[in-house]
Amino acid sequence: MPQHFSRQEFERRRTAAKATLARQGLDALLIFKQESMYWLTGYDTFGFCFFQCLVLTADGAVTLLTRSADLRQAQLTSNIQDIRIWVDRDGADPARTDLVPLLEEKGLRGKRLGVEFDTHGLTYRNGKRLEAALDGVATLADSSLLLSELRLVKSAEELAYVREAARLGDAALDAAIAATGPGADEGVILARMHDAIFEGGGDYPGNPFIIGSGPQALLCRYYSGRRRLDPQDQLTLEFAGVYRQYHAALMRTLLVGRPADEHRRMFDACREALLAAEAALVPGRTMGEVFDAQAAVLDRCGMRAHRLNATGYSLGAVYAPSWMDWPMFYAGNPVVIAPGMTFFIHIILMNSETGHAMTLARTSLVTEGPAEPLAAAPLELILR
Repeated sequence: MPQHFSRQEFERRRTAAKATLARQGLDALLIFKQESMYWLTGYDTFGFCFFQCLVLTADGAVTLLTRSADLRQAQLTSNIQDIRIWVDRDGADPARTDLVPLLEEKGLRGKRLGVEFDTHGLTYRNGKRLEAALDGVATLADSSLLLSELRLVKSAEELAYVREAARLGDAALDAAIAATGPGADEGVILARMHDAIFEGGGDYPGNPFIIGSGPQALLCRYYSGRRRLDPQDQLTLEFAGVYRQYHAALMRTLLVGRPADEHRRMFDACREALLAAEAALVPGRTMGEVFDAQAAVLDRCGMRAHRLNATGYSLGAVYAPSWMDWPMFYAGNPVVIAPGMTFFIHIILMNSETGHAMTLARTSLVTEGPAEPLAAAPLELILR
């Protein structure tokens, strides 16, 4: 199986990681985020639901400690040469019985090790075991964002995949629009969206697509259960085109039948707010300033009570249970925007008093100048 990036690209990433370890005074990094493993080596799996650790030493060497089920997964999807297996058995404690000897073999006893603690790839239970096993063996430092910060700016090879993901997102939206109308089954709409992505060579998303109609159009999380659309209805969709694990998300509220005046007012506010946020998405501005730009518009339009306290986040190659990547747009976020970053900006209005919902969102690339929206779909109210 060919890896999805060139040897030069992987070398560039490893060189950047080594430099960051040196700058932060770390002798090694214990990697538990699956997206970090994928970025650094190409290793592609959902096996992070069990204990596994990729050890990156200061000289750039990598060693993977994982289960037998992921041995061939690592061999066929990554450039990792040194793969160690811990054995499934009752009472297994791989941090103590396998990782500690590995670290000692690498000369890391008594050294300073960075750890990716903030990840679904390291449960609280396994994290406690890790700290107990390494107590007195090494000094640990929370380095959860070390590789996340490096992944934030996308390379040319990554952006090619992001653009393909955006193309698949547009295809999914077209399929949803075609399947939507009075009496339409939510399950069929959802199926057609996934058909478009899978038939286009795409992947599963990092979290389920959000689909909700009627009163449930006010929800911005997936829930179980399906219904058919009424002659007069609203349908909220949040989804992502996914290619080589890279995500480009979109969000729309489609209206069936005659739109209410409130829907039109909400859409106009969403559109103005999204454009204001995208105008602030330029190098040198902060994530907090982008949030402030859209919030000012929505508040002026009388939508303060109906908006959220965050308005999007970075996107990249991310794994379940969520496609949200670090960092997020919220008030006061000091992260500075730079060219090559890709962000999903979502404007979400949910009026619980009247029962009306409206959303408008797309993914954009930060350039040297104005942000570049990656979706082809126009910012128009969608009526069916």
